[in-house]
Amino acid sequence: MTADKPETESKHTPAAADPSPQQRPIVDPETFPDEQQAFFLSGPAGRLECISDQPEPDIARAATAILCHPHPQHGGTMRNKVVTIMERSLREIGLATVRFNFRATGESEGEFADGTGELEDLYCVIEWVQRTRPDTDLWLAGFSFGAWVSLKAAQHAPVRMLISIAPPVERYGFADLQPPMAPWLVVQGDEDEVVSADAVISWAQSLEPAPELVVMEGSGHFFHRRLMDLRGLLKNAVQKHLP
Repeated sequence: MTADKPETESKHTPAAADPSPQQRPIVDPETFPDEQQAFFLSGPAGRLECISDQPEPDIARAATAILCHPHPQHGGTMRNKVVTIMERSLREIGLATVRFNFRATGESEGEFADGTGELEDLYCVIEWVQRTRPDTDLWLAGFSFGAWVSLKAAQHAPVRMLISIAPPVERYGFADLQPPMAPWLVVQGDEDEVVSADAVISWAQSLEPAPELVVMEGSGHFFHRRLMDLRGLLKNAVQKHLP
């Protein structure tokens, strides 16, 4: 979503004319949109840029998934291809979805806060989802840095399903976090050039209860040429946990 552009000054149009209602950004929608919608939420550090979407009505489930993107200082945004394929996968099996940009990413305001502030951003989105869709299960999904933030949120939020893709267990404090009290899927590529696959496997196997771990052969960090395989994997793996 782009910021409003000022109208061109002319003898017919005042330079300070207000944008039309159609041009004004939607801020803090009171209801969950019925179709794909870009909007802003009033976050703890300023506006958060969000996109929500809905599944086809005939497959809709009573669940809403919030998706967290990779490290914003390394180019991660809610439009990352892995985040986008996660969103598509979950929507295609009946979930409403929300993607958002952490602070200082895209159109989101604020400054990067090394995970602490980004957790606050996620809690803001969770609160909005719980307010606008109170009768649905909360699912969280995160890729790389987003996997860490979403697992941190799952320590306290009432999560009914957690999905972690390529969690950077050697870079952040995963060892200090407890498994969620909900089903948990961890997906890791065995040729990941950013996150150590061996470290993720050892970490996941050491947990009690252990998550469901799926190691994708021939997959790097960004799942190049394997995104459609990731899409099918996600849909099949979480099917049994649908409400």
